[in-house]
Order: sequence, then structure tokens, then C-alpha cells
Amino acid sequence: MGRNHARVYSLLENVALTAVYDADPARAAAVAAEFGAEPVTSLEVLAERCELASVAVPTAAHGEVGCRLMELGVHVLMEKPIAPTVAAAQGLVETSQRTGRVLQIGHIERFNPVMRELEKKLSRPRFIEAHRLSPFPNRSIDIGVVLDLMIHDLEIILHLVRSPIASIDAVGVAVLTAQEDIANARLRFENGCVANVTASRISPERMRKLRVFQEDCYLSLDYQEQSGHIHWKEGMEIKRAAVAVEPGEPLRLELAAFVASVVAGAAPAVSGQQGAAALGVALEITRLIRAAAP
Repeated sequence: MGRNHARVYSLLENVALTAVYDADPARAAAVAAEFGAEPVTSLEVLAERCELASVAVPTAAHGEVGCRLMELGVHVLMEKPIAPTVAAAQGLVETSQRTGRVLQIGHIERFNPVMRELEKKLSRPRFIEAHRLSPFPNRSIDIGVVLDLMIHDLEIILHLVRSPIASIDAVGVAVLTAQEDIANARLRFENGCVANVTASRISPERMRKLRVFQEDCYLSLDYQEQSGHIHWKEGMEIKRAAVAVEPGEPLRLELAAFVASVVAGAAPAVSGQQGAAALGVALEITRLIRAAAP
């Protein structure tokens, strides 16, 4: 992901990619050379060269790296999940508030063009169904599929429903790693909405779909294809229409929004508090799964 962030920064018109830091100096040099930047040897030197930075390191190091950069005056886009624990997440939020640095969390599906169109048509979700399947990634195996993949949909659902969670049921199974590789969770909200969420990283196919039912219509979207449809009742018929979507690369839209919030001194589209809320739900799902494990 770090290389992808460097690639996109090098393409943004109002951004100069100046420096790349990695614990592996050879990797930093390779990425910097590819996109016209300078490899640096420490976070301190990185902070001297940059006003803002993306942090794409193992989750366990998010708190240390993110807080250090903000202390040094750098605005931070933190890849998801925000941190390994709620306490570490809160530490990042508090550091952002104290230093006045922007902290945006990399929940990239918020910037998928089809999600933006869906939000325009939503009023009061009653039932949500999310499926996120992928082949085994051979990365992020330090965390389970809930923190790796499901957390994307959890953050979206919290954003759409905007009601406290009343209860959670969850199941999951470890197959190829020591963590859960496939999981399902059912979230019941205080306003009556129910969300059923499935994530797998051992599927032969890729799928990233969301379906939202509300009183006047049913909306479906495909993140991968950047397409969506709306269904509604008209008389005794069910009508169906495609949702007009202007295609775009979500990562580019995400980083452009981050840059814009830094320039304007405005709150980011996905705040540290929102990232921490999604993390809290994901950790509770993980706890329920592991508590039920034989």
C-alpha cells in the first residue's frame, strides 16, 4: 500500500512527492526512485521534508509512527485499521487534537464513486447486507479477516446507520492462518436497523458488494465494478434503474480529499474518531469469535 500511496501522490497536481521512508532502506530507495522522490533514513528527516504523509506500516506500529509524525508537525493519513487497540486509537486522536494536525483514516470505500451516489439516495436504512470476499492475500496475516477486510464494511455501516449498536452476534473460522480467515457478524442497532456482514480471505473469487433496504427502495452496489442499482415499488410493479456513477480511482479520491482537508484546515472525511469507532466494533466481533472457538 505504501507504494500505491507514493504513486498517487506523484500524480496529484497540487502535491510534490518529496520523500519516502521505510524500515527497509532498499525498499525506500526503490519506491523513491520509481516516483521521483528522495529516500530518507528516519521519521525526523521525513518530517523535515514533508507537510503531510501516509502511514502504511504494520498495524502494531500505527500508534508509535503516527503520533511521532504528528508531534513533528506532519499531517497524517493512517491506513486502516487505525490501531491495534482502542487505547492506541484514542492516543492517535488525542495527539491529533493536541498538535492540531489532521488525522484521516484510510477507509477507502468511503471514496468509491458508487458509495457517494448511494449516499444521495439513502434516508433510513432498515436492513444492510455486505459481502467482501478475496483470495488469500499473503499479507496482513498479523491480523484476522475482521480487521483486515470486514472493517471496511463496518465503518461504512456505522456511517450510514448512525445509531448505537444494541447487540452483536459473530462467528468465524481460522483456516490458513492462526487468525480467523472467514467471519460473519450480525449487528442490531437501537433504531431497529440490522446489518449482516460477511468477510473471507480464502475465497476463489473476489466480491465487494453492499445491499441496503429502506422503506421506499432497495439499493445495491458493487464496489469492484463501481456500479449500482436502485429498486422501488410503483403500483404493483418493481422498477429497477442503474445508478449513474462517474468512475474514479478510490485511492486517488481519498488522498485528494486528505490534501484538501490539510489545505483548508478542515475536518477529514474519515476522522480518527470514526476510525476508532469502527475498530471498537471490529475488536468486539473478534473477541466474540475467539471466545466461541473450541
